Amino acid sequence: MTTTTADEPMELAAARLREAGMRVTAPRMAVLTAVSDSASHLDADALRERAQRVTGSLSLQATYNVLRALTDAGLIRCTQIAGHPARYEAENHDNHHHFVCRNCGAIRDVECAVGAAPCMEPRLPKEYAVQEAAVTFWGVCPDCRLA
Repeated sequence: MTTTTADEPMELAAARLREAGMRVTAPRMAVLTAVSDSASHLDADALRERAQRVTGSLSLQATYNVLRALTDAGLIRCTQIAGHPARYEAENHDNHHHFVCRNCGAIRDVECAVGAAPCMEPRLPKEYAVQEAAVTFWGVCPDCRLA
């Protein structure tokens, strides 16, 4: 049986930062760990709160700076859903979409709707190079349907 130490997630985050060619800093490790450890789609405030448990102090601006750097490096994914703050999740390169509950705002991953990335075949002139398709399904989650 193996045991996990509290330092292992941070060590993993440091390794992932190095692999991405990024400078390793405590805020980057803390935010990357917070994103990676979450099963949900968290906003910057929630990630800041979790990261501060490690760093002790982290401004909201510093959190946004780290989130931008991690997104640009391809380590996390930023999802912008109308009417909601930007949400962040680990980038798994699985080209998934999202379902949003109109009642409670819960967000759930949805597998790619059709085909390979970018998961859609838009009718555009050949001069356009589509790189990503963002699909949001809206409805009511099972918990809200039962309420």
